[in-house]
Amino acid sequence: MKLLKMGHTLVFVESGQQVLDMLRENDFDCILMDIQMPVMDGVKAIRTIRSSAEFGENSSIPIIAMTAYAMHGDREKFLKAGMDDYLAKPVQQEDLDRVLKKHCG
Repeated sequence: MKLLKMGHTLVFVESGQQVLDMLRENDFDCILMDIQMPVMDGVKAIRTIRSSAEFGENSSIPIIAMTAYAMHGDREKFLKAGMDDYLAKPVQQEDLDRVLKKHCG
């Protein structure tokens, strides 16, 4: 995986609830958030992160939506929900590189 070769450490979870659990106990540089996940979807997870005082400084962590939703208006909907950026699947490596550099240094 190219992200590993670039020196990134990756943590995978399966649900929005697991994103919240991991963020409560760990610090990350950014989150690549799928919109469709079991238990809690990505939109509910982002709204919880952005609105809950329990996440402290992590409430402003850069979050990039990675989703198969690619209809007109989807990008705006996810940005309005609190995402910092949006990538439609299938994600192109150069697009991922660009948003990671833009939001995660």
